[in-house]
Amino acid sequence: MSTVLISDPTLRDGSHAVRHQLTREQMYNYMLIADAAGIPIIEVGHGNGLGASSLQLGESLVRDEEIFELASSTLRHTKIGIHVIPGVATINDLKAALDLGVHVVRVASHCTEADITKRHIEYALDRGREAYGVLMMSHMASIELLTQEALKMQSYGAHGVIIMDSAGVYLPEDVIERVKALTGTINIPVGFHAHNNLGHAIANSVAALSGGARILDGTIRGFGAGAGNAQLEVLIAVLNRLGYTTNIDLSKLLEGANIAEKTIIEKVPTINSTSVISGLAGVFSGFAKPVELLSQKYNVDPHKVFMELGRRKIIAGQEDMIIEVVHEIAESEAVVSN
Repeated sequence: MSTVLISDPTLRDGSHAVRHQLTREQMYNYMLIADAAGIPIIEVGHGNGLGASSLQLGESLVRDEEIFELASSTLRHTKIGIHVIPGVATINDLKAALDLGVHVVRVASHCTEADITKRHIEYALDRGREAYGVLMMSHMASIELLTQEALKMQSYGAHGVIIMDSAGVYLPEDVIERVKALTGTINIPVGFHAHNNLGHAIANSVAALSGGARILDGTIRGFGAGAGNAQLEVLIAVLNRLGYTTNIDLSKLLEGANIAEKTIIEKVPTINSTSVISGLAGVFSGFAKPVELLSQKYNVDPHKVFMELGRRKIIAGQEDMIIEVVHEIAESEAVVSN
């Protein structure tokens, strides 16, 4: 029977869904749920990762340091994970996080920029932590380029490489093709992080396993950016039926999901029309909230905004381009109406 390592970014990707305003109490409540259910790893912190709380990316309600201290004092069985984007997070930020008890470091880059992860991966390894490489917006690279970038992360010593469907654009055959290419090239575990814009998050996660992946991400009730992630309790139920081992107690997880929906999740993610357009346009799911807010403020169609962001191939970290696109659409429509 094959074992699948589950990493749960509910308290990280879910942060996007509430504009990074998760409270200390909400985090504490979910940590208790995760620990009781036996979830191996939970990621915590700002949606864009360590050190991302800022005016540009959105300010967190609770500081990174407070979150790590809370997790260290609460979790007994579940490891603490963080998402780290070099440039957003410095080595000093990483040092502080590790000093406060973080166990697992996932160092992420845009899918064509693995070079930037070297120093952070090596630092985490030197400190005796688990370190993974993460290739975000993986649909924006060819399969050949994706495997080359994964090879770089392997050469840095990463314990595994996770590819992210950051825009929720993949169909199952896309995932199988990419994961097979990676597992056929690198000799460390491959993982997959799904978003649900086109309703394929669970199917794509299963497809990743078919391609040879052994690490999957999932969030409770799918709580995450945009249309959300693979719904964790559904994912575990499906994996159980398929005969995979996760060592997660499904009964406790289902019970915890009911509690989380009432106490943590402001709004259970759904696939609305805007989410579908975002997925088709291949736009980072974390842009959903700022696009919705700015489109409403300037009375422009958010679908037009997503399509233009997709045409320009805008990626996370370029949040300032959202307002530029919104202004341009608003001005062009004003000219036409006059």
